Amino acid sequence: MTDTPVHPPIIVGAGPAGVRTAETLVAAGLRPLVIDEAARWGGQIYRQPPEGFHRPKRALYGFEAGKADALHRAMAGILPAVDYRPRSLVWNIESGALDVTPNDGLKGGRSETVPFSHLILAPGATDRVLPFPGWTTPGVFTLGGSQVALKFQGCAVGSRVLFLGTGPLLYLVAYQYAKAGATVAGVLDTSGFADHARAVPGMLRDPGTFAKGVYYVGWLRAHGVPVHSGVRPVRVEGDGRVEALVWRRNGAEQRTVCDAVAFGLGLRPETQLADLAGCRFRFDAMDRAWVPERSAAGRTSVAGVYVAGDGAGIAGADAAEMAGERAALALLEDLGRPVDSARATLLEQKLAASARFRRALTDAFPFPADWAASVPDDTPVCRCEEVSAGTLRKAARDGEAAEINRLKALTRVGMGRCQGRMCGAASAELLAQALGTGPDAVGRLRSQPPVKPLPFSAGILDEEKAS
Repeated sequence: MTDTPVHPPIIVGAGPAGVRTAETLVAAGLRPLVIDEAARWGGQIYRQPPEGFHRPKRALYGFEAGKADALHRAMAGILPAVDYRPRSLVWNIESGALDVTPNDGLKGGRSETVPFSHLILAPGATDRVLPFPGWTTPGVFTLGGSQVALKFQGCAVGSRVLFLGTGPLLYLVAYQYAKAGATVAGVLDTSGFADHARAVPGMLRDPGTFAKGVYYVGWLRAHGVPVHSGVRPVRVEGDGRVEALVWRRNGAEQRTVCDAVAFGLGLRPETQLADLAGCRFRFDAMDRAWVPERSAAGRTSVAGVYVAGDGAGIAGADAAEMAGERAALALLEDLGRPVDSARATLLEQKLAASARFRRALTDAFPFPADWAASVPDDTPVCRCEEVSAGTLRKAARDGEAAEINRLKALTRVGMGRCQGRMCGAASAELLAQALGTGPDAVGRLRSQPPVKPLPFSAGILDEEKAS
């Protein structure tokens, strides 16, 4: 490898992983290009409000205000030393180059091709959503979407919001809403009390994080918010808007009046760009998803391509910062630059400890394995193409589809605007259940450009690659 890269290193994503990556490369004398979809750096977890819209960091980030402030300051401090492109979407990777288009609301801009020799992908994660009757009713949001509304726009998704799903984000967002003055109709956790109790010894590996989780639950209960575990959603009620959620616990149905539901079953890594870059994948049982193969340092199977943060496997913001720094050190090593080997070893040790804590979280908030068998046939799974659970099951049971891409070809699931980002996980679970196997056995949806919708102004219809 040469000491000087052919092109500036490119970082996709300006969340915790991307910022620490950039900081490390700048400290080594490089000038990276940082491309991010958001208007301001920070990622989802430390998302900043629009410029000129001021709210105290304590109100936005709670216990994590100090970490958010440190990350925001770190990026602000290196801005003169980086090529920072916010509001920009990387929608394809091909032949050692990125296709990038400005993503500024409806205006957009023409796409450009940006070559790279070294690329660090830190795209983060999105909500895992498993459909249930009524989930497409106006007023049903993902947990992440409801958090964006609160942090970025400073508003709630409804006047009486019910939180449903599982995972640490469920309690965090409910707490943030209640602290902001919103009315929280309840918190319904699909995992059970026995799951939480069984995982306590493992979660005590990180007593600080464990204590914050206990505090959120205790605070919600102390302020009159109903919190229930072992719940399964039955249906959303309402014609033009959410009016209530019917749910089941211990065999008995209950009904909670609300005008919004915030729903999510953990997080799913964003992996489309790694796929388009040609990286090999492996199935991760904890994430219940296919993720890029990577070394402890963040190297992928493709020379010069690295992954860091939740886009490589869900681990949280603290781990993302460490992974970003370690991936940057790996890039520098591959350039033949001197690096602090002791620091690299320490980062890998801390990341390994974080992975052990993540395993405990998976035990505490397990995936609802009974979902695929229980969802009714008429429930829409792919909103874009209007494909139902019954359609997917029929393709599997008729022997027409035993692999997810074959299912896609037969039913059009995953062919719409989201390119399977929202429906892919649910489709794989349904296919696996219908075949009597696990989601690892049905393969993964092959990514196709553009990974997200583009404005007509991007001009890709004029390009040969769009044919």
